[in-house]
Amino acid sequence: MATKRPKPEEIVLKLRQVEVLMGQGMPRIDAIRQIGVTEQTYYRWSAGEFRKASSGRFSRQTCLAEWVRNNSRN
Repeated sequence: MATKRPKPEEIVLKLRQVEVLMGQGMPRIDAIRQIGVTEQTYYRWSAGEFRKASSGRFSRQTCLAEWVRNNSRN
């Protein structure tokens, strides 16, 4: 059975999560592992169309607020 592909909004959110974690001093590889994707997938996303989308339609504060909201439920 094939795995579910993440929506573009989810990809942008995960890319932002890595940026936030790295800003807090976490090494990039550990931040990538924490969001639950492989290094290859992360680099493919960050070099592709999702990096362009992250600067356009989705604001940094919106993505960060969503990440905080999702992680505060733990």
